[in-house]
Amino acid sequence: MFKPQVTIYTDGACSQNPGRGGYGAILFFEDKNNTLHKKILSKGFKLTTNNRMELLAVIDALQLLKTSCNVKLYSDSKYVIDAINNKWLDGWVSKNWRLGSSNPVKNIDLWKKFIDVAKKHEIDFIWVKGHSSNEYNALCDKMAVEARLSKDLFDDEGFISQ
Repeated sequence: MFKPQVTIYTDGACSQNPGRGGYGAILFFEDKNNTLHKKILSKGFKLTTNNRMELLAVIDALQLLKTSCNVKLYSDSKYVIDAINNKWLDGWVSKNWRLGSSNPVKNIDLWKKFIDVAKKHEIDFIWVKGHSSNEYNALCDKMAVEARLSKDLFDDEGFISQ
């Protein structure tokens, strides 16, 4: 059975922290006819954090995938990449969303959404150095900053309710 191969680049940006934030994401995939497609998305928020923007970029990009895919996901966010690759997320779930000191994990709402949207895919999470020579990471950074500076900003309900 055909399983689409998808490459995703993401980045988040925030002025101050918390402050105005935005994210950018680029998805590349080939269909059954080997036609290459590209999808670009970005969104800005009135009040949020950098880590929320990094994670929301990943979530919103994965939500665009209509079927189970093999995904290579590139991000400059150590928060996102290490939480997955170093199994921090597994530990948070097993400890009922608590850190070792019994403080609650931050961004639980987004991590739960991530788990839900990621479960049907095979995903390789790859860290890239931010603000370096990676063309698509740089483009995502530019889109995230532009989204943050736009006039049409959304409320980050999850941040507001924390």
